[in-house]
Amino acid sequence: MFVRAIKNNKGKTEGYFCSLVESYRDENGIPRHRVLINFGLVPPDAVPYLKAAFAKKKPRLVYDDEETS
Repeated sequence: MFVRAIKNNKGKTEGYFCSLVESYRDENGIPRHRVLINFGLVPPDAVPYLKAAFAKKKPRLVYDDEETS
């Protein structure tokens, strides 16, 4: 499974249309994609967090708390 993000090109609203997609093979063995959840229009700064939420290996997305002395 992965998060598909498609940039919004219509109107003045910036963002991405995001959906959770599953890969599978049909009865002929051809790879296909199946949309499980549509998240709708997501702000550009929230897309990395949405992708990280559904990632197999959870990345570290904390940039502000890197105060090492």
